[in-house]
Amino acid sequence: MSSSIGIYASQISGHLVTNNYSSIQTVTVGSGGASSITFSSIPSTYTHLQVRYFAQTNRSLVVDDAFITINGDTTGGNYYSHQLQGSGSSASAFSSAGNGGGGVGIFWPYAFSATASGSYNYWAGGVIDVLDYANTNKNKTLRSLSGSDANGAAPSGYPAFVTLSSAAWFNTSAITSITFKSNGNFSQYSTFALYGVK
Repeated sequence: MSSSIGIYASQISGHLVTNNYSSIQTVTVGSGGASSITFSSIPSTYTHLQVRYFAQTNRSLVVDDAFITINGDTTGGNYYSHQLQGSGSSASAFSSAGNGGGGVGIFWPYAFSATASGSYNYWAGGVIDVLDYANTNKNKTLRSLSGSDANGAAPSGYPAFVTLSSAAWFNTSAITSITFKSNGNFSQYSTFALYGVK
């Protein structure tokens, strides 16, 4: 049986596509922090986009709001999102229109922030897919899988989270820029990497 599996695996490997993702730009926040991260002049030569991030903010709260705006559009009514979140012991679901920053909270559980004392110094990571971003015949859809684990350091009510999110930008324009913002600053070493998907 095991030899058959090995034969099947060898046949599959010859057909795997390994070059579907092309790096467009990577931003790593420096020592001064950053109030926002923007990918601009995004080429229209791919089918989809993907953003991979590892982020934290410096706001003096256990969690900090972090959200996306597209093409500089800060009209809150042009965005909507849904989230399904689990902590290992409970699950919740919710939805929201564009928040006060005019963008949409697509990556949850947000970039968990260090407090002023640094007591909750932990991070969030995730992957965001931006689908059919250059198609001018449809509104744009985003989806995200993200998570964070404080390793027991977070206060009650803030355990580890895994979150599945989706969002819509109600505009048919091709996406040429994506901005990530926060109510605080993104901390040093926060990293956002943009890829084009063929």
